[in-house]
Amino acid sequence: MAEITAPRGVRDVLPDESWKWAYVLGQFRQIADGFGFSEIHLPIFEHTELFCRGIGDTTDVVEKEMYTFEDRSGRSLTLRPEVTASTVRSYLEQNMASRPQPVKLWTAGPMFRYERPQKGRYRQFWQLDVEVLGSDSPLVDVEVIELSLELYRRLGMTNLEVVINSVGCPACRPAYREALRAYLRPHLGELCESCRSRFDRNPLRILDCKNPTCKAITEGAPDVMDSLCDECSGHFAAVRKGLDLLGARTHIDKRLVRGLDYYTKTAYEVLSGDLGAQNAVCGGGRYDNLAESIGGPHLPGVGFASGIERIVLTMEQQGCSFGREPALDAYVIAVDETARDEALKLLYALRREGLSADMDYQGRAMKAQFKSASQAAFACILGGDEVARSVVALKEMASGNQEECAFDGAAQVIRSRLGR
Repeated sequence: MAEITAPRGVRDVLPDESWKWAYVLGQFRQIADGFGFSEIHLPIFEHTELFCRGIGDTTDVVEKEMYTFEDRSGRSLTLRPEVTASTVRSYLEQNMASRPQPVKLWTAGPMFRYERPQKGRYRQFWQLDVEVLGSDSPLVDVEVIELSLELYRRLGMTNLEVVINSVGCPACRPAYREALRAYLRPHLGELCESCRSRFDRNPLRILDCKNPTCKAITEGAPDVMDSLCDECSGHFAAVRKGLDLLGARTHIDKRLVRGLDYYTKTAYEVLSGDLGAQNAVCGGGRYDNLAESIGGPHLPGVGFASGIERIVLTMEQQGCSFGREPALDAYVIAVDETARDEALKLLYALRREGLSADMDYQGRAMKAQFKSASQAAFACILGGDEVARSVVALKEMASGNQEECAFDGAAQVIRSRLGR
C-alpha cells in the first residue's frame, strides 16, 4: 500500500520553524492590542455567495482559486480565500453597529486558494489580518498602514516601502474605466486571454496583470489620478499627508489596483525589496462598498492582510532575530531505576512551579539523557545517593557548574539562577 503524503501546495510547519511563527504572532498581538484592536475568531468556511458577491465574480480568486464544495444538504460552501468579507459579514450579522465606532478588529488563521505553489506561497497559507469598520476618515487609513509598518519594524525588517494608489469610488471610477477601455481597445488583440475577458467586465484588473506583454501595454495607460472626484482626491491627499507626518517612505503606483473588486479609494502594499518579483509582504486598502455588495447598509471599512509565511521568509533573508528559540528550563535525569520515582515527582513539582521541564521515559543510559538535557538550562540529576539525602544535583548546562540543593528547593534555585 502506497504511503499517504500531504496534498500539493500544503506543508507541515515543524517545530524548528513553528516557534518563529509563534514569535511573529506574539509581536502582532502586542502591536494590535497597543493600537486598540480586539481579536475576533471567524469560520474557516462560509457560504460561497459571500465571496462571489463580496470579492467579485471577475477576480482570479473567485474564477480560478476558490475551494468550493457542497455539504450534505446541497448548500455551496467555500473555504475562505481571505477574511475581509467574513469580517464584514460578522459585523452585520452580530450588530456591531451598536458598539462604539469604529470597530477595530484583528484575526489570524489559515486561508485557502488553489494557485501555483511557489516560494512563500501555498494553497493553505496563514494570514494576519486587521480591519477597521465604521469610519471613512483618511486618518483611519493612515492608522492601518502605520500598524503594518510598525509590525515589520518591530520584527526588525528593513528596506520597507509603502506603494499606494487610489482606485476611486463609484462616482468617479466609471469615467476612468471608459478612459482605460479607450486606451486599451486598439491593443485588445495583444492582451492575454484573461485580460481580454476583463476588458468589458472589469478593465482595472488588466492593470494588475503580471503578463509581460500586458504590463508593457498598460505602461502608458491613463493615470487614475486624473479621473478622481474631489472627495477621492482629497481623501488620497489626506492619507499621503498623514503618512508623510509619520515619516513613512511612500511611492505612488497607478498600476496598483489590488486583486479584489471591493477596494475603493486607498489601495496599498508594503514591499520588502528582498523577495524578487514577489516582494509584497502586505496588501490592503479601503472597501467602503463591500457591505452593500453582500446585502448590508453602507459601511466604510479599511484593512490589510499579511502572510506569515512571507513574513518569516523575509525575516530569514534579512537576518532578523526571532528572539530566543524555546528551550527547557530543566531536564530531570534519573541515574538508575531506584531514582525514577523521585525523578517523576521532581519533574511535576518543577512544572507546577511554572518551569518548563521534561525527562526520559525510555530508560536510556546517562549519556543519552545528558544529550537530551543539552537543550535545557539545567540538568536535575537524581541517583540513589541523592534520593537518600533528599537533594538534587543541579548542573548548569552552559557553564558545566554543578551544585547540590534540597529536593524541595530545586524550583526556587532554578528560578533564581534564571533571573525570575
